[in-house]
Parts: sequence; C-alpha cells; structure tokens
Amino acid sequence: MKTKLGVNIDHVATLRQARKGVDPDPVLAARACWEAGADMIVCHLRGDRRHVQDDDVLRLRKQSKLPLHLEMSSSAEMIRLATKLKPHSVCLVPERNGEVTTEGGLAVKDTDAALRKSIAALKKAGIEVSIFVEPSADAVRAAMKLGADTVELCTTAYATASAPAKAKTELEALQLAAYLAKEMGLNVHAGHALDYHNAKPVAEIPGVEALNIGFAIISRAMFVGLKAAVAEMKKTITANN
Repeated sequence: MKTKLGVNIDHVATLRQARKGVDPDPVLAARACWEAGADMIVCHLRGDRRHVQDDDVLRLRKQSKLPLHLEMSSSAEMIRLATKLKPHSVCLVPERNGEVTTEGGLAVKDTDAALRKSIAALKKAGIEVSIFVEPSADAVRAAMKLGADTVELCTTAYATASAPAKAKTELEALQLAAYLAKEMGLNVHAGHALDYHNAKPVAEIPGVEALNIGFAIISRAMFVGLKAAVAEMKKTITANN
C-alpha cells in the first residue's frame, strides 16, 4: 500500500494573515493539493489563531474534495469547536505560548482523565482521533489505552539529526514505535520537519500509512508552484513503495 500524503496548508494562511486579507485562500490551496495528488488536507487551528482561522476550517470541511485532518490542542475550547465543525479526523498536539512550531510529541499518560474524556467526546461526534507522540513504547501504549485511533509519530529528532549515525538511530526508534502501534491495532502516521531529502525512509517504514508535511512543501511552492511541489513530494514518498 502506497504511503498517503497529508499536506499541511497552515503557511498559506500565514501569508494571508500578514495582510489580514483574503489571499492566498487556503481553500484554493486545498484544491490545488487535491489536483496534484494529495490524499488529505491538514491544518492546525492554534489557540492564538496566528494562521488558520475558524472559518477556514469550516470552509475546508465543506468545500475541500479531500478529507480534513485538524491539528489542535486538547483544550475545552478546541474540543467544542471540533465537535461543531466535524473535521474527518483530529490530531491532538501540544501547544505552548510563543512557540515557533510544535516542539515535540504530546506528553501522554494513560492516567490522564481529561485527555481520555476529550478523546471520547471527539469519537462520540464521529471524528477519528490521533495523538501526536514521540516514537516511544510508553507513548504508543498510553495513546492506545486512552482510546486513540491513530498515533502520529513525531519525526523531528530523525529529521534534524546532526549526523548519519544519529539519524539511523532515530529512524530505528520510529520503526519500533510503528511496529508496536500496528500490533496494538492503531493506525500510524508520521510527520514534522520532514522534507524532500529525508521523508522517503520514513515512508518506507512498514505500517506507516501517511506522512503529514507542510513547511517543506509550501517553501518549495514559492519556486515551482503548489501543484508541482505537492506532486514532487507525492512522487518522493511513493516511489518504489
């Protein structure tokens, strides 16, 4: 089965918010991604609304031809919004005020009653639930016990490794976490800091069903256009897969 590509369009909204206008429109970006072969649209609705806005999520849900995967914190506000807007799936991620980007996987414990309640509320609304976690056995087990459908393995340590030996070690951690997750009946996604040079080995990990990639694709689109950038990434992760 070929690895699916989820394209994160946050930074289309980042550019729009620089002028607080209407262009570039994330919905039009989603259409271009669909035409170029993306399998899913990803966006992160942050508490500070620095890029994606509530209305973007609503319009993407109604107008995009692709499933919408919403990244968000597990705050009460976001759980209420998600159950109202009903994206196809949600990924619960950590958020810290002032962070430039998501800084790592969610610190999950199977004793977290609030998180368990949030997951149950989303699933009751018919929304598939993923948790963004570090590639560790403890995190994967906790996600399963909390009721998640999917784990998204954080690839930051692998993607930013300073030496080949370190990258190899981090890739092995991802492989082991993916294997454990599949053994437990979880779906497996992966993402964060992946680009055209490092995504392929992650896509080749048995059990990894989808890669969610944003910044690298939007950056590449500045030079070749969004459709070409998406198509190049799709070809990168599916070649010989």
